[in-house]
Amino acid sequence: MAAPSRLLANAPVLLVRDVVAAAGRYRDALGFSYDRFYGEPPGFVILVRDAMHLMLKQVEAGVPVATHRELAGGLWSAYFWISDADALHAEFVARGATISYAPCDQFYGCREFAVRDLDGHDIGFGQVLK
Repeated sequence: MAAPSRLLANAPVLLVRDVVAAAGRYRDALGFSYDRFYGEPPGFVILVRDAMHLMLKQVEAGVPVATHRELAGGLWSAYFWISDADALHAEFVARGATISYAPCDQFYGCREFAVRDLDGHDIGFGQVLK
């Protein structure tokens, strides 16, 4: 019997108003990179940092972008597990990222913080505490 198929990676998809501006902010403030934009005019991009992916899809002009934070009382739009919350937070502060909340220890065993992007999405970063 063949081994079952396995999930290998994931990539949250966030809706944004301006994909070029959003991708630039993720690059500059959070250290993500990208190879290219898709569509003409650009409407989609795949960001990567440390083999973790995040996709951005531009909505049509006039279409509102609702965030998880707005719809579910503070919930992140994406969450990444990380090795060192304090070090990554310091890097993001030095890069000029908009911090939603500073590193703190959560009851579920993570030291985490969050940043807010240009479209109001909160992105969480959590270090599992041992």
